[in-house]
Amino acid sequence: MTGAETPLLPEDRAALRRELRRRRRDIPAAERIAAAEKVAERLLALPFAPKTGYVAGYWAMDGEIALHVWQLRLPKDVVYCLPVLHGEHLRFAPWRPGDPLVSNRYGIPEPDLSSDSLLEAAALSLVVAPLVGFDERGRRLGMGAGWYDRSFAFRHERAAPPWLVGAAFDAQRIDALDAQAWDVPLDAVCTETEALIPARKPA
Repeated sequence: MTGAETPLLPEDRAALRRELRRRRRDIPAAERIAAAEKVAERLLALPFAPKTGYVAGYWAMDGEIALHVWQLRLPKDVVYCLPVLHGEHLRFAPWRPGDPLVSNRYGIPEPDLSSDSLLEAAALSLVVAPLVGFDERGRRLGMGAGWYDRSFAFRHERAAPPWLVGAAFDAQRIDALDAQAWDVPLDAVCTETEALIPARKPA
């Protein structure tokens, strides 16, 4: 939709977000269920999928691809977490189905835990992030509030972990996204048809 070297104007990004969000909302229920199954398989098969430690997913909203299948199939020594808004950054809280939730300022459920029980972003082994759009370079178009980019900005200066992985439907893929200075690229994107692991230039 846009060339890699042509920056998107704010109004263009807003229009692109609306179109991609419409695309994912329009995906039929049966296709969603099948896609969640395939994405779980690809997440678990990633070469850097952890066998122990903490991983984070998200609470699917607004047509986002669901992660419940992946959560239920994680190795027994891996602890699943959900993001929690904390100041201007994300922290993460262990969560299992049935644990209490509260709605944050965006109406998204998050674990109802005290701040001293939350994990810093750097403590995670792998994070699966929601996205609105992505390209083959691992560039992610989010909702525009910058939560993940701020929270994982340290990945500009150091290698994984945490590994950052996008989960999406194929319908959310676009030709190319221009990168902003603050964008933290993904290490992989898993869809219902592929696990895309972008080539990275050596440091």
